[in-house]
Amino acid sequence: MIDDSETLEQVVLTNLLRLNAAVYGIVTGLIIGLGIFVATNWLILKGGPIGDEGVPVVGPHLWLLGQFFIGYSVTFVGSLVGLAYGFVSGFAVGYFVAATYNWLITVKEARRIRFEMREKAVQQSAQRTESSPS
Repeated sequence: MIDDSETLEQVVLTNLLRLNAAVYGIVTGLIIGLGIFVATNWLILKGGPIGDEGVPVVGPHLWLLGQFFIGYSVTFVGSLVGLAYGFVSGFAVGYFVAATYNWLITVKEARRIRFEMREKAVQQSAQRTESSPS
C-alpha cells in the first residue's frame, strides 16, 4: 500500500519514464530505413564522376552496404532493399535500446524500494528500542 505522497509521486514518475519498446523500434527502423532509401536515391539522381571504363561511378561508399545487406546495390531496387534491411536492423536496435532502458529503470526502482523498506525497518526498530522499558 502506498502511504506516502512522495512514494506515489516516485511510482508515477517511474511509470512515465518507461519506453514502449515496439514503438521505439518502429520509429528507429523507419528513420534508418528511410535514411538509406533517401541517400541511395539521392546518389542515383545526382550521378557520379565518369570512371576509368567510361561508366559513371555512383556511390562507391554506399555500395559497401551490399557487403552487409545481401541484395543491396546503388539502384532504385537496391534502395527498396536497403529500406527493408534498414527498417529491420533499426527496429532490432531500437527495441533493444528501449528494452534495456526499461530494464535499468526497473532495477533502479527495485533498489529504491528495498532501500526505503530497510530505512523504515531501522526506524521502527529504533522506535521499539526507545519505547521499551529499561
